[in-house]
Amino acid sequence: MADIKTGFNPLFLREEELRQAMELLFFAYRDFTGEPDQILAEYGFGRAHHRVIYFVGRHPAITVSELLAILRITKQSLSRVLGQLVREGFVVQRPGVRDRRQRLLELTDKGWELERRLSERQRSRIARAYREAGVEAVEGFRQVLLGMIDAPDRKRFERRDEKPASAARG
Repeated sequence: MADIKTGFNPLFLREEELRQAMELLFFAYRDFTGEPDQILAEYGFGRAHHRVIYFVGRHPAITVSELLAILRITKQSLSRVLGQLVREGFVVQRPGVRDRRQRLLELTDKGWELERRLSERQRSRIARAYREAGVEAVEGFRQVLLGMIDAPDRKRFERRDEKPASAARG
């Protein structure tokens, strides 16, 4: 097999390699979400709850509008999930400082504990795969994933020097 660094490698664009990549993504996603799904079931929650918990933890004081833009779900769907998370004490909503109509979302201590439980196995799974693959593969994987994301969302992943808010908790 040709070295990727030497230039264009047509083997990666053949139907079989593309199909295998699709299949690998399906299996990786299944295994990546499997353990969190078991934890979510303990609470009667689903993957939508997980996504809300994750992104509210990742972006404390995120607005409902910003969360809707990330998740690309309807207001009605978010309202159902968010309402349950608020009622059960995982998320709090506060009015915006400049605009009192805004609803700013933050995890409670209970929410942070659930976020930690949901994410710890996923972080371990990613860390193991990164260690096994090596530094160059990690950057290549990042580039492939970025290439799969619609262009408007890619700017979210520009290299940053600061640590994400969740790093302080996790």
